[in-house]
Amino acid sequence: MTGPLIVLVGPMGVGKSTVGELLAERLGTTYRDTDADIVTSQDRTIADIFVDEGEAFFRELERAAVRGAIEEHDGVLALGGGAVLDGSTRALLSGLPVVYLSMEVEEAVKRTGLATARPLLAVNPRRQWRELMDARRGLYTEVARAVVATDDRTPEEVAQAILDVLELKEA
Repeated sequence: MTGPLIVLVGPMGVGKSTVGELLAERLGTTYRDTDADIVTSQDRTIADIFVDEGEAFFRELERAAVRGAIEEHDGVLALGGGAVLDGSTRALLSGLPVVYLSMEVEEAVKRTGLATARPLLAVNPRRQWRELMDARRGLYTEVARAVVATDDRTPEEVAQAILDVLELKEA
C-alpha cells in the first residue's frame, strides 16, 4: 500500500470531514477521520478526553491514530486540527498528497460561531482561534502539497478544487 489517496489538514471547522466524504464519494473510495477513530476507540468525545485526561494524553492518542491511518488507509483521510503539531506526524506526511484547507477567522465565526464544544476555544474563542492559527499555519503549509482556501466556497467547490490541484479524476 502506498498510503492515503488524499490527506486533508487544516483548522477545526474548516470542513475536512464534509469535503473528505465528498471526495471519497467522487473518487469511489473510502473516507476516514482520525478524530472519529479516537472517539470510537475511547468511547467518549474529544472534549471529554481533554477534560478528563488533558491535552498531552489526547495528543498521544492522536499520534497513534494518525500513524495507524496512514499505514492502513488508502482512501481519503482527514486529520484533526492539531495533528501537525507533532514532528513525527509531520515526518509521516512527507511525500503524501496532503492538502491544507485554509480559512480566515471571519469564515470560522460564520461556520461554527466559535461557540461549539471545542476544548481549545473555551475562553475568548476568536482570539484563541487566531493564536492557534498563528502557531499552526506554518506547520499546515510545511506538510501540504497544495493549499485550498475554503472561504466563501461550497463543499462541492472545495472538493473540485482539490481534485483539480492534485490532478485526480472522478471514478
